[in-house]
Amino acid sequence: MKRKRCGPGGIRPGIPRALSGLAGDQPGFGLVIDSTIVGVGWLVWPLLAAALAQEPDLKSLYGEAVRLHQEGKLAAALGAYDRLLGHRPDFVPALSNSAVVLVRMGRFEEAIRRYRQALTLDPENAAIRVNLALAHYKRAEFRQAASELEAVHARQPANRQARDLLADCYLRLGENRKVIALLEGLEATAGEDQAVAWLLGMALIRERELDRGQRLLDRILRQGETAEAQMLIGAAALEAADYSKALAALKKAVELKPDLPGLQALYGRALMENDDPDGAKAAFRRELASDPDDFDSNLHLGALLRMERNIDEAAPYIERALRLRPASIAARYQMAAIDLTRGRHEEACRQLESIVAEVPDFLEAHVQLAAAYYKLNRPEDGRRQREIIRQLSERQRKSEQQLH
Repeated sequence: MKRKRCGPGGIRPGIPRALSGLAGDQPGFGLVIDSTIVGVGWLVWPLLAAALAQEPDLKSLYGEAVRLHQEGKLAAALGAYDRLLGHRPDFVPALSNSAVVLVRMGRFEEAIRRYRQALTLDPENAAIRVNLALAHYKRAEFRQAASELEAVHARQPANRQARDLLADCYLRLGENRKVIALLEGLEATAGEDQAVAWLLGMALIRERELDRGQRLLDRILRQGETAEAQMLIGAAALEAADYSKALAALKKAVELKPDLPGLQALYGRALMENDDPDGAKAAFRRELASDPDDFDSNLHLGALLRMERNIDEAAPYIERALRLRPASIAARYQMAAIDLTRGRHEEACRQLESIVAEVPDFLEAHVQLAAAYYKLNRPEDGRRQREIIRQLSERQRKSEQQLH
């Protein structure tokens, strides 16, 4: 079933986030997202290596810290690294490894500080810079992660982990053209590298280059009917506004692998487009249970709740979506609509004026802006918006007639 696509802030707001299947601690298609542990033999700082050789107790302590780390005894490993750093605060492997432990413990801010301290001492160390990017990535700080990965990719273009993770960050940021520029040189051999096929295929589909995306999808399908392949079929069908096909493919993906990262968010969109808001809300909640920073689920669940007038429940989801993507037109629109409902007319007006300046044809935003003007006792501005609404509605009506 194909249907008219809604504007960027409606119940079908904008381009969904990158659904690469590469999030959290469940890497998809072989993309490694765990931080590197520095072993005892990795002493590339000659002066420090010599110093440790002269201080066998410190060398023994470092070996013990790495052993505890590799055994998963995180608190004990961190204590050992910290004792070593008390003697040698400039020992880069201990700084880096202790940061890896802190990430595993969920103490991201401390980890990021230690990674940056290590990079101050060894700025060319690509492994540590990738680990720093991963710490940002796991906090859903995709812009900061991309910045670090760009630096690695510029120096080491053959570094596959940095390249693929950078592509995933770009997808999550909605920067599909950057994904294509980064990976299209690998398009001919993408069938041999499913991570590249997935990332590039998603970017092409989102940019509506459906034929190229379909070719990559076909290569994935040759590997057998998998949840990942069905998910990509569903994503392509959603972008083509073929909602019944999207729902069928995504339902099959859910049956095969319901915990595939990003799948429930995409399934929620398909349910929403097929007029099942309750099913959609349940799917978005399932996605958020495993990934609270899923942009698309926060945005759509918040939008559905707002339309049901559950403003207090909707607001936290939209606020989180805005934190994840502050420039998102869809999230900004939903927040403005919430502000208007709550009587924050000035805030709503400022945001809506900014939105219609960026997207002049966004009909729903003009409707909300007209309401804001009348609430603020600005009838002339309100009437001007009503005329814009009339013109846009007429243009939309003629466009729909041409489609039929």
